[in-house]
Amino acid sequence: MSFTPSPQQADAIRAIVDWFQNRTHQQQVFRLFGYAGSGKSTVITYAIQAIGIDVAASGDEEDAARRRILFAAFTGKAALVMTRKGTPASTIHSLIYRVSEATPEEIDRVERELLDLQRGLGRMAPAERAFAEMQISKLQLRLADIHKPTFLLNEQSLVRDADLIVLDEVSMVGPEMAADLLAFGKPILVLGDPGQLPPIKGTGAFTEAKPDIMLTEIHRQAGESAIIRLATMARQGVDIPPGEHDAHVWKLPRNAVRPEQMLRGGQVICGRNDTRRWLNSQIKQAAGFPAPYPAGQDEKLICLKNRHDLGLVNGMFLSLAEIRHESELAFSATITTEDGVAISGRHRFYKGHYDDHVRYDRERLTRDYREMRGLIESSWGYAITCHKAQGSQWENVVVYDDGLSRTAEDRNRWLYTAITRAERGLVILD
Repeated sequence: MSFTPSPQQADAIRAIVDWFQNRTHQQQVFRLFGYAGSGKSTVITYAIQAIGIDVAASGDEEDAARRRILFAAFTGKAALVMTRKGTPASTIHSLIYRVSEATPEEIDRVERELLDLQRGLGRMAPAERAFAEMQISKLQLRLADIHKPTFLLNEQSLVRDADLIVLDEVSMVGPEMAADLLAFGKPILVLGDPGQLPPIKGTGAFTEAKPDIMLTEIHRQAGESAIIRLATMARQGVDIPPGEHDAHVWKLPRNAVRPEQMLRGGQVICGRNDTRRWLNSQIKQAAGFPAPYPAGQDEKLICLKNRHDLGLVNGMFLSLAEIRHESELAFSATITTEDGVAISGRHRFYKGHYDDHVRYDRERLTRDYREMRGLIESSWGYAITCHKAQGSQWENVVVYDDGLSRTAEDRNRWLYTAITRAERGLVILD
């Protein structure tokens, strides 16, 4: 397909080529930013062609010797979308980190040490007691997070042999991860949209800095889209008027749409986790699935944590069959991914995220972490938060605006990000 870049796009392609060929030793990161509809992906495609750099056909390690460019994204779903479009990509986590998890023996040792200190406090002199109380506080802090995996920088990462790293959806990359990427010393080309949500904690390390190129022109095809018009209004903080914006794009009051209509309306996106749990409960009831756990009847389920050994990524939708309840905390099932790939064998799932839709318990994960080891984490996927939706797009989207915001800028970013998840149909419920 022929492509004639606009003057702004042509300038961006030339600037990227010049940076890679002449200036990476002075400037490790090149920032290409642009809002929805500005053509960032198209610019990258043609810039890489102009550079003449090789792109491996897959992410397999045997390709490492000939790979000169690596693509990555923050979320597993964004990496999966890139791969589906012909650009093999991985998550940044899997690209540069190795996972370290506390062994059961280590957990037992910390718990015994804590218990011994607590039992001995009554027999201690004041100075000894003060020291022991300090140790107890440190051990309690350690135990509070001991069930969480630790990500350590992988010195054997494929990044060591790459000539260029391309990162998409970088608005969610925080300062620590950015520093770890930079530590490899490789040129990094980042694609960002400063209108999107930052990380849940902190700010976006790459999008906080001034871009080298900022694509501001919305191209004709995108500019004719009501979705892009409404996204631009949201980003600029302009109130979106209610009513019909084209045949497929509407803004309506919340009470105008019932759960069974949301079920047919596409992917539902909201702001808060308590809203997500409530919406999922309402929509799955409307779909005819009143049971607290999946029953293998075409329910909409979403993976909550990467399981690279099974080819499952955070944000991927799953279909389950042959479900058997095994214990208070687990059930087993066969799995088919949203791409129609059947995962071999039976696999065990954690029940806790489903239990939270019946009665939310903020201590549940901390209490269950031992028994959760090896279990697949999933939940109802009729409604998801906007953070979970980042990196994905759907043909039709229902945005349930539950007023999540700390500041006006946060609200604008949230609504802009949610709207731009839609490709064709959009309903905003306010």
